[in-house]
Amino acid sequence: MTNYLLVPGLGNSGPEHWQTYFQNSGDNFYRIEQQEWDAPTCEEWIKTIDKKVSEFDLSTVVLIGHSLGCSTITHWATKYKRQIKGALLVAPSDLEAPQYTFPATGFAPIPLDKINFKTIVVASADDIWVSLDRAKFFANSWGSEFINIGNAGHINAVSGHTNWDEGMEILKTLG
Repeated sequence: MTNYLLVPGLGNSGPEHWQTYFQNSGDNFYRIEQQEWDAPTCEEWIKTIDKKVSEFDLSTVVLIGHSLGCSTITHWATKYKRQIKGALLVAPSDLEAPQYTFPATGFAPIPLDKINFKTIVVASADDIWVSLDRAKFFANSWGSEFINIGNAGHINAVSGHTNWDEGMEILKTLG
């Protein structure tokens, strides 16, 4: 059985967010809980990911990142080089863009190394936190499949992505 580990972004994912919908969809979905959601440090977040991932047979693990969670996954993959089943990277925030002024420490620069497991980047054409060109650039650098879902905002609850069935179908292609 595949074990899906959710990696929310800044502020965590609330009750209406698609990550919560995913989490509630099965007993094999687990949220990685961070100590500090609002002013995170990259090193702490990746240690927390590694601790949770290590609880499972690595060949069964699929990470599901949103926003800052995507960057966290890329930092984790670069540092720990663990071979997992795959990762779904949804709306990866561009921490190097001028509009990204949140108190997140150590996440930039975004790693551009090829990731050593299967990844899919899902992006939106009108996401304020990452341009489509930058999302494609990240996907190419990471060796990821790239999916543009059109004008979908930041692919979160605010943009109407609550029970995100399309995302669940994309996820199924990983495991």
